Amino acid sequence: MEYGGGSGGADSSDKKKRYHRHTALQIQILESTFKDCPHPDEKTRMQLSRELGLAPRQIKFWFQNRRTQMKAQHERADNCALRAENDKIRCENIVIREALKNLVCPTCGGPPIGDDCYFDEQKLRFENAQLKEELDRVSSIAAKYIGRPMLQLPPVQPVHMSSLDLSMASYGGGTSSRMMMMMNSGPSLDLDLLTGPAIGASSSMINPDPPFVHLSDMDKSVMTDIARNAMDELIRLLQTDEPLWTKGLKDGMEILNIDNYKRLFPRHNDTPKNPNVRTEASKASGVVMMNSLQLVDMFFDSIKWIELFPTIVSRARTIEVISSGLLGSPSGSLQLMYEELQVLSPLVPARQLYLLRSVQQIEQGSWAVVNVSYDLPQYNPYAQSRFKVHRLPSGCFIQDMPNGYSKVTWVEHMEVEEVALNDRLYRDFIHSGLAFGAKRWLASLQRACERTSSLMTTTMSHDIGGGIPSPEGKRSMMKLSKRMVNNFCSSINPSNGHQWTSHSGMNEFEVRATLHKSTDPGQPNGMVLSASTTIWLPVTPQNVFDFFRDGRTRPQWDVLSNQNPVQEVAHISTGTHPGNCISVLRAYTPSQNNMLILQESCIDASGSLVVYCPVDLPAINIAMNGEDPSYIPLLPSGFVITTDGHNEIKSEGNTSGASTSKTTSDPTSEHGAPSTGSLVTVVFQIQVSSLPSAKMSPESLATVNNLITNTVHQIKASFNGCSTST
Repeated sequence: MEYGGGSGGADSSDKKKRYHRHTALQIQILESTFKDCPHPDEKTRMQLSRELGLAPRQIKFWFQNRRTQMKAQHERADNCALRAENDKIRCENIVIREALKNLVCPTCGGPPIGDDCYFDEQKLRFENAQLKEELDRVSSIAAKYIGRPMLQLPPVQPVHMSSLDLSMASYGGGTSSRMMMMMNSGPSLDLDLLTGPAIGASSSMINPDPPFVHLSDMDKSVMTDIARNAMDELIRLLQTDEPLWTKGLKDGMEILNIDNYKRLFPRHNDTPKNPNVRTEASKASGVVMMNSLQLVDMFFDSIKWIELFPTIVSRARTIEVISSGLLGSPSGSLQLMYEELQVLSPLVPARQLYLLRSVQQIEQGSWAVVNVSYDLPQYNPYAQSRFKVHRLPSGCFIQDMPNGYSKVTWVEHMEVEEVALNDRLYRDFIHSGLAFGAKRWLASLQRACERTSSLMTTTMSHDIGGGIPSPEGKRSMMKLSKRMVNNFCSSINPSNGHQWTSHSGMNEFEVRATLHKSTDPGQPNGMVLSASTTIWLPVTPQNVFDFFRDGRTRPQWDVLSNQNPVQEVAHISTGTHPGNCISVLRAYTPSQNNMLILQESCIDASGSLVVYCPVDLPAINIAMNGEDPSYIPLLPSGFVITTDGHNEIKSEGNTSGASTSKTTSDPTSEHGAPSTGSLVTVVFQIQVSSLPSAKMSPESLATVNNLITNTVHQIKASFNGCSTST
């Protein structure tokens, strides 16, 4: 496969530019071919090479240059047209303003209102109309859900919440049996809400939104050059194998040899060596259930980018589009973006970075997408971060396959300066390259595309009220569950939230809790408490995943179920692995016959999730009937399971040079436990109060700490007295 015009070697003959002027006949034939096919395939290029007596590389470069010239011509024509239109609008604006000055009020005969007042009034009228439409829409949705018009509803009265609703879904249903169980199993649950200042600092000062920046033509020119060089480097990384890349002994993931990399790209040797900087670089390949053009389009949409990688990308935003492509094609697109990358655990801080994303079409059905860091001097994303991250040229090569799928080769290359040491639980997992490496990106992409592909099938078991749900019902259920999983992932490392840490008494693990205001559509209004902890288990991740998703073992860990069994009453497959599915569970709890549990489980090569949320029966039936589930309230909890990374880092050794601080220390070796196991993050989300001004008290921390502590103890007890060390 030919990826680009650059040569893989460093031949001294390449240092001298050779110029060749084509004959008039050659140019005429090339121009004629260009009109019919601006992107000739390899067969056409070979045919032209034979006819014109030119090398295939000369043919390829001529077409690339011609496409660039055409793009520049179109841009100049568009600029002239826009400039003329702008002048026309400016003249019309001047005429209108002069006419307004001569108006007389028909009521009082006085002078006209000022320009600013006039336009402010029109703006207010427009916003008022929008608000009325939004109110009507919300009222109709609420009336549909509640079963009566909004006008018949009683006025909302402020209610003081003095206790924590541990049912997580009983919005006005009284005290549940789960609540009574917790009241009898631990310390006092009285949560008198603070009326004074909140504990901690203002959340808006922790991670402010990335700024909207104004880029000059010089900035855009520099960005274009950086993206072009990054694309050239990425293509050479993709097309070169050994000795640049070394295949891992255990999982086959390719690791970059840093010494060979610096010899191939000597400009990186100019950077002063920082002893605290560690390099993470890996490559992985696989088949994805989506064609190349669909993938490219989703990669350049920040919202779809988060939806593709909800377990990795916690936030993403397009700052500015530098170039939108060439002649209606995404090839040549360039964007400045901001994103935050996460591991689903409160112990690992998010990585914040600005980057340039560019795409280039290599040939028909083949694309290269590159990501490279770009620092904005006016904004420092690392001010509150424990990591300073620089993304060297990374990205992927996407090639269409005959069956409508794509073969994707992913390269991830970062330099990380750790301001503080990693938590020892995740040290091996991060240093092995599993946390932010190519294997995790590719596995997450494969799982997301497989889930999308499962929408095309009609297989779904269902026995809630009888009947087989329609395809619309399946799509509605999958949409509801997708929102649940996305909410769960975003709650673990919230961008706008302040974290409090509570040590759990005699236990060796810590619980981290975040209080944030919930205002998103479909979420319970008020203050929501998200609490989580991470533990180590000497059990394989597959066994832990099976334990959590199996309804027969659920009473062993679900402290809110009163040890009652559950039955699966609806099932939707979301992938080829039997663990990738959406389930509706019914718990045999006499006091809550109307309450069901929506659960989604998913697993891939990078880890697994089990996410669940109590939902009442009418809401499930609404989704089953294919109606819009956007307003169904969800407050999910669940588990994140990954390998501890110890076995991987031990098997790789330090031959690749991909990390300057690899370690083989075992977090449990001093206790004699097995040398490898699983990292399990336990997450609970609880509505503290429906009042948006409520604050978190120390009692609420003690309560949620008690809830997670009981859950962790039951999990460890279920695995036959595993070591309690973390």
